[in-house]
Amino acid sequence: MPRIVAASYPIDLSESAITFPTVLEPQERTAFLLLLAVCLIVAGAHLVLTGIGKAAFASPYSTQSREGDLVSLQGTVERVTITESGNHQILRVDGIPVFIPASARGDFQILEGDRVAVLGTVQTYLGEKEIVVQARGDIRVLP
Repeated sequence: MPRIVAASYPIDLSESAITFPTVLEPQERTAFLLLLAVCLIVAGAHLVLTGIGKAAFASPYSTQSREGDLVSLQGTVERVTITESGNHQILRVDGIPVFIPASARGDFQILEGDRVAVLGTVQTYLGEKEIVVQARGDIRVLP
């Protein structure tokens, strides 16, 4: 059976005697710091843009609005229709169709004659341009 022998020489525990190997090389540390800086910049930009909201990037709806454009529209609701399938809502606001999917609609009630502000994406459905609302907060009834 092997024997274990303890070392009999003194051990220096002073700070200068203890050295730890560096985990990262200088180039790796630089790359890590750059990556950390980029992450902080992206997180900061996300917070700022979330605070501003997407309405700041929308243009007013016009007949020249193109498919995929983020647009805003304010007007009076002329007609309210609920689809037979899916419980989606279609508004006609100053002659422009506005599609509100059930997921964005919730229990929100919009009636004919209400003044509304809408934010959505332009899409073409059956040859007619319409505004498609993405979220509940993208449509509100004005006083």
